[in-house]
Amino acid sequence: MRIIHTSDWHLGKMLEGNSRLSEQEKFIDEFIDIVNKENVDMVIIAGDIYDNSNPPARAEKLFYRALKEICCNGKRAVLVIAGNHDNPERLIAASPLAYEQGIIMLGTPRSTAVKGKCGQFEIVESDEGYFEINMNGEKAVIITLPYPSEKRLNEIISDKLNEEERQKDYSDRIGDVFSELSQKYRDDTINLAVSHLFVLGGESSDSERPIQLGGSLTVAASKIPQKAQYVALGHLHKPQKVKGTKGRVRYCGAPIQYSKSERHNTNCAYIVDLKVGQEADIKEVYFKNYKPIEVWKCESIEEAIDKCKENSEREIWVYLEIKTDRVLLQEEIKEMKKYKKDIIEIKPIIKGQDEEETDFENLTEKSMDEVFKEFYKHEKGIMPSEEVLDLFLSIVDENNEDGEEYETQEIND
Repeated sequence: MRIIHTSDWHLGKMLEGNSRLSEQEKFIDEFIDIVNKENVDMVIIAGDIYDNSNPPARAEKLFYRALKEICCNGKRAVLVIAGNHDNPERLIAASPLAYEQGIIMLGTPRSTAVKGKCGQFEIVESDEGYFEINMNGEKAVIITLPYPSEKRLNEIISDKLNEEERQKDYSDRIGDVFSELSQKYRDDTINLAVSHLFVLGGESSDSERPIQLGGSLTVAASKIPQKAQYVALGHLHKPQKVKGTKGRVRYCGAPIQYSKSERHNTNCAYIVDLKVGQEADIKEVYFKNYKPIEVWKCESIEEAIDKCKENSEREIWVYLEIKTDRVLLQEEIKEMKKYKKDIIEIKPIIKGQDEEETDFENLTEKSMDEVFKEFYKHEKGIMPSEEVLDLFLSIVDENNEDGEEYETQEIND
């Protein structure tokens, strides 16, 4: 059996307010070509199909087009699980129709694939968290654990464990679930696992939500199913092997660089060949970088303008860092953006000024507008316009109508 492992498409995701859908459409076209050229039997999408629970219509249309193309009218199996960014109910809304095309969509840890004909294949056994499928003369048992939030995790184990066991930490509870489901594996089946979670020691990036990557929601590598020949994970955006698992447990990463911290990632999917009782044969297939993210560090304003001119025709996202001995003029910023429209940020670095410190001494002796001007200049690198200053002061005045004075120290805090 040959599978392709992908995840974290994040359809509809923005880069600081800029749409990435054009890049995502190019990725989908390339992915469809790869799936067909590699003669894949099953496509596994390990969560975070969308970037949020209410994706734009264009993102949903793109996802459905991708499914239609890669399933080949039910000749190829497709397994989709929900990630932490997905709305499980919305994701699986089309399940009844998708099932006829060999597409299995699972939203929560309690999800159960429907037994019977699925496209041109057959699901011969299933329950919460696993299913067995017959396809192309092979039998595979697949453990499925869509993003297990603590609430959903409690739901699937509350009726199986006593109170003391339920109080164990997150990693142990995930281990209990995997341990129970692993009993479904057999010596005469291909044994897989698919989940969307954060394994301890994995390398994360800025575009993954920090609240979902805290220690309380990490899982020890030792808790991952030991008998699985391959474990397809989603959640982390950098392709990587989970340490201590001999390469059989992997994150394929996101197909697109979604933040400045990901600009050095090499984006890929994994092609995995599996035979009963043998180690998985794994290879990477790499995606094009449709619109790279670059950081330009310029020694002067003139150099920055020249670089924008020289690169005006390139399709790239740009973060500009400019060393200067003065504040950037609005005319200079406009000139840069005239030549290079996809500048995400312009960050002036004032020579001789410690970036880590701000001179806010004697704030109590300064007026509110002086404090605001200093703060704005420190954050933006330029002085606020009269309109911005007037707006700020009007807000302050509105909040002071009851006669109480603002303490300048509160602003400093």
